[in-house]
Amino acid sequence: MSNYQYHTLLLFLGVTLFLIVASLIGLTLKHRIRSPNRVIDNLNTRINAWWVMVAILGTAFLIGKLAVIFLFFVVSGLALREFLNLTSISRDDYYVLIFAFGIALPAQYILVAVSWYGLFSIFIPVFGFLILSILATITGSSFKFLDRTAEVQWGLVITVYNISCVPALLSLQIDNYHDRNLLLIAFLVLVVQMSDVLQYVFGKLFGKHKISPNLSPSKTVEGFIGGIVTASFIGSCLFWITPFSFIQAGLISLMITLLGFFGGLVMSAIKRDRGVKDWGNLIGGHGGVLDRFDSICFAAPVFFHVVRYYWA
Repeated sequence: MSNYQYHTLLLFLGVTLFLIVASLIGLTLKHRIRSPNRVIDNLNTRINAWWVMVAILGTAFLIGKLAVIFLFFVVSGLALREFLNLTSISRDDYYVLIFAFGIALPAQYILVAVSWYGLFSIFIPVFGFLILSILATITGSSFKFLDRTAEVQWGLVITVYNISCVPALLSLQIDNYHDRNLLLIAFLVLVVQMSDVLQYVFGKLFGKHKISPNLSPSKTVEGFIGGIVTASFIGSCLFWITPFSFIQAGLISLMITLLGFFGGLVMSAIKRDRGVKDWGNLIGGHGGVLDRFDSICFAAPVFFHVVRYYWA
């Protein structure tokens, strides 16, 4: 068994053990508090959803690079659909939507698959931005033109470009880290998602002071501090699956957890602006795909470029 296989197996065994403990705690709480309890029921629903998500990610890791890229391609497609469902797009945006789903989305992931960094990094922010605005004028409609065009452009950047930076980590050539880049993806996803979970747990246990009640009523100062600090420490302890030292892993974990937190606030602001609680209902207890990936949308591109600049 290679070092990579051993570390991957160890990591997923650790995650599985964590989920087993979480499931037992959830079942124990439900058994002790027999009357319906919304918080406990929601916790158990979230844990069950995490089992499914870890199983899907683990299967993709087992199959290999192309399976991971395809998985995030599907995630981006679902996230883009959820995002655009809350926008002002109309029948006049027919060509814009064809470009977004039929060209920009698959092209971005093809560029990731062939590791064409030069074009992958500018395709949507530059070419996509310009092409979308041109296509929006073809129908001749000026009704909410700026709103419609900006919303689709922003949706592509958030859900396609930013999320594609996760599998793009596979293209990085890092000294003494050959064929282990899947573990970088595991590190990013695990630390950011662990931060979300821990903020939720600390917030429910100790939360008293709201951070931004108008944007996200459930986020508290206590939850923020507890979740960020604990997740950053966990990230430090995971340095063995990364090319980072213990301290570097901790600082990078702090960076991506903070980005994830503020990314969640930004996406919550959009939902509140549109008068909805969740982006969708695809994932039980979590809402839609974007409700689970909002943090990663903001953490992934910065993480990718920091690692590429300093380590690749």
